[in-house]
Amino acid sequence: MYQGKNESPDIKALEAHTLSIRKGILLSLNAAGSGHPGGSLSMVEFITALYFAELRHDPKDPKWSKRDRVFLSKGHAAPGLYSVLAEAGYFPKEELLTLRKLHSNLQGHPHSEKTPGIEMSSGSLGQGLGAANGAALGLRLDNSDSRVFCILGDGELQEGSIWEAIMTSAHRKLDNLVAWVDYNNLQIDGQVEDVKGIAPLAQKFKAFNWNVIEVDGHSIEAHLKAFKEARATKGKPTVLIAKTIKGKGVCFMENKAEWHGVAPNNEQLEAALKDLCIVNGPSKQQVENADA
Repeated sequence: MYQGKNESPDIKALEAHTLSIRKGILLSLNAAGSGHPGGSLSMVEFITALYFAELRHDPKDPKWSKRDRVFLSKGHAAPGLYSVLAEAGYFPKEELLTLRKLHSNLQGHPHSEKTPGIEMSSGSLGQGLGAANGAALGLRLDNSDSRVFCILGDGELQEGSIWEAIMTSAHRKLDNLVAWVDYNNLQIDGQVEDVKGIAPLAQKFKAFNWNVIEVDGHSIEAHLKAFKEARATKGKPTVLIAKTIKGKGVCFMENKAEWHGVAPNNEQLEAALKDLCIVNGPSKQQVENADA
């Protein structure tokens, strides 16, 4: 059980988790032969800080009534969420290799009735924040101190339903809600600003009466500081606008839209795992043993 709100986490231990989570993402996608590496890799520091330092949850009791809730609105990034859930102990890491297989618990997009730790089935973009609002309102009615986190893609913010939900969050003063935007400025069709611009994003959220925190999306320390500020903010929801790099951690995938939804083949997987050595510092043997 993780009680959450760890004010003095071991940063090196958290960084080790990011290595193992990235490895899990790459291995699962390679085994599946399809899926979405770019947006899964770009959110690793956030989900690591969330699940291992901030979130109150119990892998042995995924429906624990006192748990904090996580909604993956950008459901195509399921490999990232599955990898952190496996890292936290919701299911064996070996199960990651069943990604997208027939009858697997780990489908291409999250399935709340099959996978432990999944709050809602997602995939159609634009729906997660509305569901997160409902959970936050329900927890308030129950006088619960549990919190709700919603993971959004930047391209997803082109959906009108998201902005309706943003208005609702602020109108209802949902200070038990935190949204996280993966602002890597790439989507499947190219640059977000070329497809349908969302800038200036921080100013938009502020105009909608949200507490806005802009963070380095690949800094665990920045996320921990932002979580603390979000907890202290009363009367309005908080959004963390995270400047990220799509495909972070794998040099040949970084900042390339073509890696939005293509799985690495065997040769690319080997090269990607070597990249993890360079980015994170450990030896190749440590990479190979990361999930031991």
